[in-house]
Amino acid sequence: MRLKPQPFAMKVIFHDDFLQSYTMDPAAEYGRLDPALALAQERYSLITPHPCTEEDLMLVHSANHISHVRMDSSVYPVALLAVGATIEASRLAMEGKPAFALCRPPGHHASPNSCWGFCYFNNVAVAVKRLLERGEVKKVLIVDYDLHFGDGTANTFMGDPAVTYLHPEGPNRLALLSHLKGFLQDEQADIVAVSAGFDRHIQDWGGLLTTEDYGEIGRILGKFARERCKGRIFAALEGGYNARSLGDAFAAFCAGVSS
Repeated sequence: MRLKPQPFAMKVIFHDDFLQSYTMDPAAEYGRLDPALALAQERYSLITPHPCTEEDLMLVHSANHISHVRMDSSVYPVALLAVGATIEASRLAMEGKPAFALCRPPGHHASPNSCWGFCYFNNVAVAVKRLLERGEVKKVLIVDYDLHFGDGTANTFMGDPAVTYLHPEGPNRLALLSHLKGFLQDEQADIVAVSAGFDRHIQDWGGLLTTEDYGEIGRILGKFARERCKGRIFAALEGGYNARSLGDAFAAFCAGVSS
């Protein structure tokens, strides 16, 4: 049964091209996004994005890096679309509408002049840089709860006082949630950008967080956004390689943000 979308619920940005297997790596596997997409179609409004421009990419990436990625004719078009989806999510967030770019390839291992870890362009970094360059925000908080540290995002904004990057850590699930809550107590921002990786799930590579924990992360960040950022929060998919747990955790996070 198709559920009626709720007011102020998460907007999900998705394009059918994200279902393509554009290369041979775990992020590009056939079927990886299918459970998440099915849940999104039941619960949320889906918005179709457009590819970003090369001008957008150059806010973060060097001309040499862009040219290098362009050489792969299978990856380049979908990589542009992933950045475009994240930009659209950030645009909606600026209107006070929480948004999630259900996109691939991921991006948080893409630095200005290099990339690895299934990433090509840094989706979240480009969207954040675009907001800053346009003067739409002055202070951004990026929360990256993926299993892996987003070195590309950290490298992009190293030494930039306008951007705070947080990768919550902890030896167990409660410690990680406590780290996130404690960090946010004194933090201020104009918008929250989320690198949403679900590979810490107990049924994925990290084996740490439950589906309910992702819902709690969503609630924590959604509350922070409403209280300190005028409701401005957006997310983009990073890791998560068990299709079923990715879908469940994605849905839990979105519900948490909107609660």
